[in-house]
Amino acid sequence: MHSPKTTNVGIGLRPEHYQVIEQTKPAIDFLEVHSENYFDPHSLHYSYLQQISQHYPLSFHGIGLSLGSDEAVSIKHLKQLKTLINEFNPFLVSDHLSWSSLQGAYFNDLLPVPYTYEALMRFVSNINQVQDYLQTQIIIENPSSYLEYQETDLPEAEFLNQISEKTGCGLLLDINNIYVSAVNNDFSAQQYLDIIHFNKVQEIHLAGHTRKEFENGDILIDTHSKPINQPVWQLYKDNIGKIHNAVTLIEWDADLPDISVLLSERDKAKHILTDSSHG
Repeated sequence: MHSPKTTNVGIGLRPEHYQVIEQTKPAIDFLEVHSENYFDPHSLHYSYLQQISQHYPLSFHGIGLSLGSDEAVSIKHLKQLKTLINEFNPFLVSDHLSWSSLQGAYFNDLLPVPYTYEALMRFVSNINQVQDYLQTQIIIENPSSYLEYQETDLPEAEFLNQISEKTGCGLLLDINNIYVSAVNNDFSAQQYLDIIHFNKVQEIHLAGHTRKEFENGDILIDTHSKPINQPVWQLYKDNIGKIHNAVTLIEWDADLPDISVLLSERDKAKHILTDSSHG
């Protein structure tokens, strides 16, 4: 299957939309799925994916490799992922700059790592293990954060650059995550983007967030349950012209609306891409 064009914009495939996509086959450039939801070949999820994948390119987005754990990646998990890749031939395979497991126990959240040289080498080792086993490049997504470690050796953006340089992996740039982290931790989202090696970026995520109000201040939560906020659209608009090797995904995971809402968000991204190519 050929990779979608870099002007293409996809949406996340969620169970609530299986039937409408399978039955109506709307014009969507590609679909992104959470890999772990399809590990069971006897599940209803897998059956729907078999049908839908005949009509759309797929991107696999994982949440379970736990690349930041201080231990090797689970061979069982890798074996399941490789079987899935061999069956569906996704054009991208991604996971997160985080950790979520320890000694076989998996946690509900993608947990942050300290941006130290020691953590960097653990990531490099685990990504090399994954890419060697899968025999394919993976791409790594920047996280959303709600606090920062006091002891760090590198800013997050440079940490990502170093991982890419040392492993050959690509980057998945989640612009909503950058904005959420910048507001929560009081730094400039644009300065973060200025550090990123845009030539390594292969996919962009756009999503909505929620603002939680407390007595001592507000915090943004990366909920993927709202339309994309205007500051996130602006960051996308300001920087997309510098990125020449990336598809864009509209990501919506909770409080899912009618698929027409996702396609409307998709259309906004396409308009920005069109304007950028003519600028």
